[in-house]
Parts: sequence; C-alpha cells; structure tokens
Amino acid sequence: MSSETTKASQSVTGPRLAVNIAGIEMKNPVMPASGTFGYGEEYAPFLDLENIGAIVTKGLSLKPKAGNPTPRIAETISGMLNAIGLQNVGVDAFIKYKLPFLREVTTPVIVNFFGNTLEEYGEVAKRLSDIPEVAGVELNISCPNVKKGGIVFGTDPKAAAEVVSLVRKNLAKPLIAKLTPNVTDITVIARAVEESGADAICCINTLTGMSIDIKTRRPRLANRTGGLSGPAIRPIAVRMVHQVAQTVKVPVIGVGGIVRPSDAIEFLIAGATAVQVGTANFVDPGIMPAIVEGIEQYCIEEGIDDINELVGSLQV
Repeated sequence: MSSETTKASQSVTGPRLAVNIAGIEMKNPVMPASGTFGYGEEYAPFLDLENIGAIVTKGLSLKPKAGNPTPRIAETISGMLNAIGLQNVGVDAFIKYKLPFLREVTTPVIVNFFGNTLEEYGEVAKRLSDIPEVAGVELNISCPNVKKGGIVFGTDPKAAAEVVSLVRKNLAKPLIAKLTPNVTDITVIARAVEESGADAICCINTLTGMSIDIKTRRPRLANRTGGLSGPAIRPIAVRMVHQVAQTVKVPVIGVGGIVRPSDAIEFLIAGATAVQVGTANFVDPGIMPAIVEGIEQYCIEEGIDDINELVGSLQV
C-alpha cells in the first residue's frame, strides 16, 4: 500500500493513536499513573476501560502493606501532597482477588511493584513473570533499601542498576523503570537503568514536599513530608522527560500534572511516547477518555496522521 493510500485511509478513519511501549501494544498513549487508579476495577463505573491505552495498577509489595497513619493527603495550590505509604494488598492477594476482573478487559495491564530489599524486588518479579494477563511491569525504585541505611534505590545509579538487573533476570516481560525526580541529574539514573535492562522509562514520580498548618504549627501530614503531584509539577516533569528522551534509546513515558489534552501533548512533543494521568483522576474519574479525544482532535487540526509523528517533535 502506498503512503498516499495510507494517508487517505487515515483521513477517513481519523489519526492513528496507537503506540508501542517495549512490546506493549496500546490503542492510544493515555494511561493512569500508579496509585491513582486502584487496581482498575474501582474506576470501571466511571469510564470504559477499553478506551484507554493501558491500566496501571496500584503498587504491589511482596506482603500486604497497611501504609502510613492518617492524615496522609493534603491539598496544595495547584497540587496535592500524599504520604499514603504504598498501602496495598500484596502480590499474592492481587493475583487471587484482583486479576479475575482484569482478565475480562482487553486493555493491557501494567503492574507496578516495589520492595525494600533487592530480594523483595526479585521475588515479586518472579511471581508476576508467568502471569499471561500482565502485559508488563512498572518498577518503582523510589523506595528505601533497608539493608543499606535507607538509601533510596532510585537516587543512586549503582543501586538503581542493581535492582533493575535483578528484576530483569527474574522477569520475562517488558520492564518499565519509574524514576524519582529527587535527584541532581535524572539522566544519570536513566542511563543506569537502561544499561541494566529496562525496556522503557517512566518519569517522573512525585517530588518530596511539606505543608504546615499555621494554626497548630504542625505538619498537615502525619508523615511530615509527602509526594507533591498535580499541575504544579508539570513543567519540571516535561523538562525531565525531554532530558531523558535525549539520553536514552528506549521509550519514555511522561507523567506529572496532566489535567487536559494540551498537557499530554506537551509531553509527547518533549519526547514521551505515552503519558500517565495521576492526580486528575481524583478530580474527574472520567478524565482520561476526554484527554484521548482532545489528543485526537489536535492531530486532526494539525494534519497529523500518526501520533508517533508528534513524539519528540520539539523545535529548538
């Protein structure tokens, strides 16, 4: 088929929005950010799960985790602080109780997981590796290594490389490494995880922040500090996505403060192949299909036949 025929076909059916993240075929580039979408089933009453590119689950650990004491969420101007503490049901309960619902959905399922030791990361990877319903995994390396004085895996290139290497050995699925922005140079970490076997990179996770109640003079979060998300962090996230996309050869997923189609389009132009929507899901549970529609409309208006033409198209 000639390129002219292909374009003519696309002009009738609309622009092609499909993207590929390390072998995960997505019908469009929009998915939820881990921790903002439960295990998928919780949002089924609010949107058609078949209309988003992928489902990204709440982070899983080897054993169930209760999370931090309350209060653990505080609103800020143009954002939100959270210190949930990675509360989750644990990998075994996820497989037994949460996967049956996800089997009924054709949208790819990406499972986020974490650990506090290398051994925990490796064991969770093993348990997820042979599950056909799991299209890929997202590795949260924004966790402290309790065996090495609490250093966060994702802030040290060597530690990041070690955990990615171990998971890679134990996993026969696409591996996405989710990076923390709380570093001096995110490209150093990006190179380390790519060289260690990551098939894609997701950036960014939340930035560490704090809010104080001036009446009580106490932190608004029981944990004192929490992760800042929402529109306030988007310019930082766009900058880091652009830096990482210029540094690595693997696909990049952009996340941070997306609340409207133009926000997602910024990330794509900066170099992201796909995007994740986080805090906005709490404001409007049905926002992701609207963002997909907005991206499609933008492509029509700009004469873009394939969304991949937009990726990394920044003019400098």
